[in-house]
Amino acid sequence: MKFAAIDVGSNAVRLLLKRVIDDGHDIIYKKESLIRMPIRLGDDAFMEQRISEDKTRQLISAMKGFKHLMDAYQPINYLAYATSAIREAVNGDEIAGRIKKETGIALKIIDGQKEAHAIFSNHVEENLENGGEYLYIDAGGGSTELILFAEGKIIASDSFRVGAVRILQGLDTKDDWAQIKNWVKKNAKPYKKLVAIGSGGNINKIYRFARKEEGKPVSYKKIIKIKNYIEKYSLSDRIKILRLRPDRADVIIPAINVYLSVFKWAGIEKMYVPQIGLADGMIHILYNQFKDGQT
Repeated sequence: MKFAAIDVGSNAVRLLLKRVIDDGHDIIYKKESLIRMPIRLGDDAFMEQRISEDKTRQLISAMKGFKHLMDAYQPINYLAYATSAIREAVNGDEIAGRIKKETGIALKIIDGQKEAHAIFSNHVEENLENGGEYLYIDAGGGSTELILFAEGKIIASDSFRVGAVRILQGLDTKDDWAQIKNWVKKNAKPYKKLVAIGSGGNINKIYRFARKEEGKPVSYKKIIKIKNYIEKYSLSDRIKILRLRPDRADVIIPAINVYLSVFKWAGIEKMYVPQIGLADGMIHILYNQFKDGQT
């Protein structure tokens, strides 16, 4: 069974093509292709509150390409979600309409809560050993999604206007940070064995820098060391020497600061980084719909 997911984010646009193999005993999710287009919609959305015509044309061109790839791949079904940049732009609905008209792709503009729950749909905690107390953290370009999971259920979840692109532009406020700090301190307080589960492109890159064996957690102290290491390099050297993409090199430190802040406020010492994100969660949603006969 084949499925496709499109994630229209603040820093990039992604198409994930994934095969699901269900033999009646185990379910295997096999990534067959991930295409990432570095279209930073957050530059327009957070500064001007609208997406420019130039960025809109880039986005529509990318979506046309994605449509051709999906036509060739022939998935059973697909989902296309737009997150903080499109949902905060005053012309977000108009852009979604143009995409539908010009490509046939139905782009859904989702709120932060739905984004968080889509990420949670990956259910990576089922394969971890920690007594069932986890804090999912996904620090994106425009927002950060948090989900506290314990005792086999979601205890609390929320989305905050703190993201790497927004921070880079100086558009994060003291009130934004206070909201996320207060939420973490309030909800994490009863749990003394919290472990983080991190998702998103920036934390995935940090995990690769850590050179950990797959499935092993990375510590708070190790992430600080990696941050200090990256900060020694200029932006150009991060690209040339560290081999970071240009659209990753400038946002990776702001993103690390989000994760480290949440660690500190929650008293977390380690994080699992399963190399998954929103698009992977969307594939899980599609497969569950298929099983339930909704596709």
